[in-house]
Amino acid sequence: MDQITPKPVKQFKVIGTRPLRPDGIEKVTGKAIYGADLCAPNMLYGLMLRINEPHALIETIDISIAENLPGVKSIITFKDFIKINPDNKYNETLENCIANEKVLYDGHAVAAVAAVDLNTAKKAIKSINVKFKKLPFVINIEDAMKKEAPLVAKGKKNENIPDGFSDNVVQYCSFGHGNLEQGFNESDKVIKRTFKTPSVHQGYIEPHACLASMSDDGKADLWCCTQGHYNVRSICSNIFKIDNSQLKVTASEIGGGFGGKTTVFIEPIALALSQKSGRPVKIVMSREEVFKATGPTVSSLVDVKIGMKKNGKISAAKAIIRYEGGAFPNETYELGAQSAFAAYDLKSVKTEAYNVLTNRPAQAAYRAPGAPQAIYAVESVIDELCQYFNHDPLYVRILNAADKGTKSSYGPTFEDIGLKATLEAAKVHSHYKTPLKDNQGRGVACGFWFNFGGNTCVSLNINFDGTVGIVEGNPDIGGSRSSISQIAAEELGISLEKVKTIIADTNSLGHNDVTDGSRVTFSVGLATIKAAKAAKKELCKRAAKLWGIDEEAVIWKDGYAYPAGANAGIQDPLSLEDIAKVSSQTGGPIAGHYEVNAEGAGVSFGVHLVDVETDLETGHTKILRYTVFQDAGKAIHPSYVEGQMQGGSVQGIGWALNEEYIYSSEGKLQNPGFLDYRIPVSSDLPMIDPVILEIPNPGHPYGVRGVGETSIVPPLAAINNAVSRATNIRFSELPLSPPRVLKAILSNQ
Repeated sequence: MDQITPKPVKQFKVIGTRPLRPDGIEKVTGKAIYGADLCAPNMLYGLMLRINEPHALIETIDISIAENLPGVKSIITFKDFIKINPDNKYNETLENCIANEKVLYDGHAVAAVAAVDLNTAKKAIKSINVKFKKLPFVINIEDAMKKEAPLVAKGKKNENIPDGFSDNVVQYCSFGHGNLEQGFNESDKVIKRTFKTPSVHQGYIEPHACLASMSDDGKADLWCCTQGHYNVRSICSNIFKIDNSQLKVTASEIGGGFGGKTTVFIEPIALALSQKSGRPVKIVMSREEVFKATGPTVSSLVDVKIGMKKNGKISAAKAIIRYEGGAFPNETYELGAQSAFAAYDLKSVKTEAYNVLTNRPAQAAYRAPGAPQAIYAVESVIDELCQYFNHDPLYVRILNAADKGTKSSYGPTFEDIGLKATLEAAKVHSHYKTPLKDNQGRGVACGFWFNFGGNTCVSLNINFDGTVGIVEGNPDIGGSRSSISQIAAEELGISLEKVKTIIADTNSLGHNDVTDGSRVTFSVGLATIKAAKAAKKELCKRAAKLWGIDEEAVIWKDGYAYPAGANAGIQDPLSLEDIAKVSSQTGGPIAGHYEVNAEGAGVSFGVHLVDVETDLETGHTKILRYTVFQDAGKAIHPSYVEGQMQGGSVQGIGWALNEEYIYSSEGKLQNPGFLDYRIPVSSDLPMIDPVILEIPNPGHPYGVRGVGETSIVPPLAAINNAVSRATNIRFSELPLSPPRVLKAILSNQ
């Protein structure tokens, strides 16, 4: 790993080190408790009945046989939820969990049962008789947008949709500035291309699982694998029309999420089954259910038009983005539109974006949702222009790169950003200078993500023995427990071994937003620093009391309280442990708390280099070398930062080369399992070499930027550019699977 820090702002002792992960032993020994590990006395087992039709009108659901089976304790359909709360504002979320009047995609659930064991539950599911009428369906973006297309859902269309489309086109937005016509007229070359990407799944190893217990008085407990248990509480408490305080949600350990566990799929179902049966109910999804009924990312159809001058300067750029996100509206189209040209300083630019409904499951976030698809199209055209003018691809990107003071393509003006630094680092790296052989190609691409802050609450408690407990409310999906402990230790000036961070349930701490948007290390870290400062202030106050001086005459440095100067008297320094031991005599326990809606997260940029070799006889592409350059602001735990950079790259490699949802002509998913939906394994990959750059984010005391999502953005374009150069064929549809690549090779011979 290379770590580049242009201007160190502050010297750290704990920040930037690589301690062992605090949850490592539990996870490698199998002691960690995941969603499927949970159990309770008298627990029932829940299963869901799913219909394998892409679109159908539900006529009747006959549960009479199932409800009379011995051992069956409760059965629910959507009608049960209507009885519970007819005014539920999360109706679309619930309808994705269990169908209302229509089945909207292959695998949509229509009923659920809870029984004393799984065999009984399976028998009950099989005995439920559902009569339905098949309806015309639409799977692909192009078909769904046509005027005559079958309608997925009524009443979803916004008023600002341009004319000429079906009512499946439900949302529209546009961004940009400058004179496009003039910019294209000034160009020496204009290239316009259309690009396609498929739906792909996050591919987390742990399926969704939860355990619910709900009493007759409406009080409930819910344990689940989630990226945001406060969000789960908000959704479920609204569905059941109970106060937030009446539903306690506890997050289990999480076996992968990547954005796919930011909403609910089974939790309301388990709660309803529990409420009806009066017993705890556990539901664990099968792998087929995960693929069919939990959100993949959007598929896309993107038109990109870019004009460039002979010197490599981009004179105008336009993109039209169409994202299908399943049977329910989503906001990913807008994120794609904002991301498309964010890496460049452009005088004339415009993006338009459409959200299109199809008979597929509702999309869910997947690491920088919407950005990889849009940037794949843009970076591919830029690379083609580089080839046309015979320009070095890094030269062109450096020439056009956004920098501090650039008005972004989506509106805001950038502050300190690290894009040019990452490009310059890539340019001088040995990878970029290594010669290539026949049938090999090198791809370059930039990536961008916004990063978020959001609502955060942290409690820092100093124990009588001088140890420190941090209580935060964000599930640890990327090493945040270690990072937050390091931040607390750094700010307090104590050793990391004395700090432990835990994840609170929803009744033990104030609201925390979902673990997404690369927000946790930034926002929870910010709150932890503030909580530690509050604790330090109290520690100084206690030291002043022990010394009999004013608290303003005490300072905190490197874990000790000191008199502020000679006028404060001569006193031996007091450590945190010294003060904590006698805190019950000076006013009671010592703690620091902080609540914030954090702003100033700072955007994130990265640059990827990839070398590939494509076999011209089989179409198979092998990744030879891969290097990631990314601005982390400040790497709290460099090993975790490297892991995020490597993990996102690997997922992007899978997206580019192998992964895709494949639907039959009957609208049914053909590959709902890891046998036919192929994610990369270690033998498919070289070592991913990460290069961390640190351009401090001015919005954070330690300069932190989020790093978890940017790394999945460049791989699609970088690999597409590499394969295009290796084969001398420009590709515009993913994945670049052997059949697709071989077909292009044969057709160009």
